[in-house]
Amino acid sequence: MQIRPPTSQARYAQTGQGPTIRTIALIALVLGSLMPASAHAEDGPDPAAGGALMLKGAGVTTAMPAVRLGTDMDVTVSGPIMRVRVTQAFRNGSNAWMEASYLYPLPDDGAVDTLKMVVGQRVIVGAIKRKAEARQIYDQAKAEGKKAGLVESERANLFRTHVANVAPGETILVSIEYQAPVRQLNGEFAMRLPLVVGPHYVPPHTLTSADELADAANVTAPLAHPSIAAPGPGRTLNPVSITIHLAPGFAPANIISPYHRIRIANAGTDKKTITLAKGEVPADRDFELRWRSASADPTLSLFRQNFAGQDYVMATLTPQTAVEAGNAPPREMIFVIDNSGSMGGESMEAAKQSLLYALGTLRPQDRFNVIRFDDTMTRLFDHAIAATPEQIALARTFTQGLEANGGTEMLPALKAALADDTPDAEGVRQVIFLTDGALSNEREMMAEIAAHGGRSRVFMVGIGSAPNNFLMRRMAEAGRGTYANVGDDSEVLAKMTALLDRLKAPALRNLAVQVEGSALALTPKTLPDLYAGEPLMLLGKGDALRGRLVVSGTIDGKRWSQSIALADATDSPSIARLWANRSIADIEAQRWSGQMEDDRADAAIAEFGLNYHLVTTQTSLVAVDQTPARPAGMRLTQEELPLLLPKGWSFDALFGGDVPLAAENASPPAQEEALDLPQTATGYWGAIGRGLAMLAGGLAMGLSLLLRGRRMAGGNA
Repeated sequence: MQIRPPTSQARYAQTGQGPTIRTIALIALVLGSLMPASAHAEDGPDPAAGGALMLKGAGVTTAMPAVRLGTDMDVTVSGPIMRVRVTQAFRNGSNAWMEASYLYPLPDDGAVDTLKMVVGQRVIVGAIKRKAEARQIYDQAKAEGKKAGLVESERANLFRTHVANVAPGETILVSIEYQAPVRQLNGEFAMRLPLVVGPHYVPPHTLTSADELADAANVTAPLAHPSIAAPGPGRTLNPVSITIHLAPGFAPANIISPYHRIRIANAGTDKKTITLAKGEVPADRDFELRWRSASADPTLSLFRQNFAGQDYVMATLTPQTAVEAGNAPPREMIFVIDNSGSMGGESMEAAKQSLLYALGTLRPQDRFNVIRFDDTMTRLFDHAIAATPEQIALARTFTQGLEANGGTEMLPALKAALADDTPDAEGVRQVIFLTDGALSNEREMMAEIAAHGGRSRVFMVGIGSAPNNFLMRRMAEAGRGTYANVGDDSEVLAKMTALLDRLKAPALRNLAVQVEGSALALTPKTLPDLYAGEPLMLLGKGDALRGRLVVSGTIDGKRWSQSIALADATDSPSIARLWANRSIADIEAQRWSGQMEDDRADAAIAEFGLNYHLVTTQTSLVAVDQTPARPAGMRLTQEELPLLLPKGWSFDALFGGDVPLAAENASPPAQEEALDLPQTATGYWGAIGRGLAMLAGGLAMGLSLLLRGRRMAGGNA
């Protein structure tokens, strides 16, 4: 019997739920009613009398923000690690004293360790504190009229910057630094810079306590209406500039950026400098850079660092798992496709094309099923069935009829996908999710896989220009699978072919790691299955590095092993914090699986944050200028800066024509001409240039001239 997904009207009639944004608006209203007046503004005369205050995460805004944001990213790739400096310029174009906050993404495996705030000619260095203490320091400085900056982690890949007491017409720079590993797959290397947070769906069942309400608000932010998001002269919202210094340790070749136009300049035989061709772009989609070796695919094998008297090591081992496709065993493949409102537009088309391609790779000996979900769920078949031509044709028709609408209720679909009729069977069972992961209850996903994963392997395909890579990676790790990103329609064939080809190859299973000659605390603690061309990255800590690191497992029933001498490690300044960051991910995994209580996990994460100077869910970076700036009695107005809708998302599909607007008079009256971004480096971007120069050691004039020259050569304002 042919099954078609219900219409959006039928879905809402069945569930009583409306589009995603209604839940977000509800959170904003509830939180607003719970907040005391002091949470919004201090007592005193209001220069913007009569202005209401913007509630956190309150829907869509059609008004240009009073505080404008510009971001500069400077990236240095050294071997297998990238070091990134993100400088955010908060420019107050209003006539009021402002506090601004901005939700932004970082790589989920990135380790944030530095905060600097530039105020005038002063650079204030941030300190790591427990989250509550950092917030108290910030709030006290804010109340005393001092300029202050605070960086908090809401998720492993979601951070929030707060800056207080920005004077009318003033620009304050907040600079953070983080490091993350470079990805490697089949000899290709890649770095990804997330630039925008997509709206997160908040399942109603997660809003049963004040803590859950607060958590939901922390991962939501106002969204800029298309009427103000469209770039124009002097009105670009959330622009970003990017410079990458690529020094991978070999001569890089085939350098591409699939989603942005770039310029490549030689900086030596083994080095390149990459910039955006337009100088800057709106922060509405992730940036990715890929490269290969000019000679042969290099092996980045072993790196070490001595930190606080301890030795740290990072090893990358790539098994030889290439096999003939004809030897691939029969599989049971469960495809789960997200057709919620956030998938509207290009994402839905990319997901459908990806699924249609995957269906075309099924063989008669395979079994399969298709599950679609928004705020409801449909299983195409009651259970996995044989991949006959007739059933595949039915699945194709089902897929082609999908439309994006409704909320992102992934948990029921995950439970259905993991339900295994033959849990003791020896065959391969693969669950493939096609989604942008735009939801807030990530923890429930990981807990479900830990509890009921069984023999299933979970593979994530992140769809769209700004997927939730934190969810993708963690679900794949918990499910002993892997993940890939399909950024737009043009990548569907290449990305899905590569992924499905890897899944045909027998995985390197039953992995074990042994250290011969010394004791190392290794992470990750739970080792995944590996597929063709996928390296295993291990991070370790010990008193001394000696002996050999041995990794073993089985490929198609045959024993495999590979070893490396620890004494051959190359020095690197970045291993210790990557080990600490990865260890925090292990703690979270133990929390999700019920092996560690929340209080114990929080305490352990806090210790890692304090000992390694990292921003975590339990620690924050705070910087305070001790000189009071805001005159006594002058009111401070709060503003949360709006996010751009990720490129390719459909505004109409996401909101369904029922758009709750943020308070339009949330910001004080602004001087419109002061909000326009200057056309030369002497203004807005010049402030960034001068601030970067101060951060680098006082070369303000040189960098200002450099930026001016770059802008005169064709950059946008």
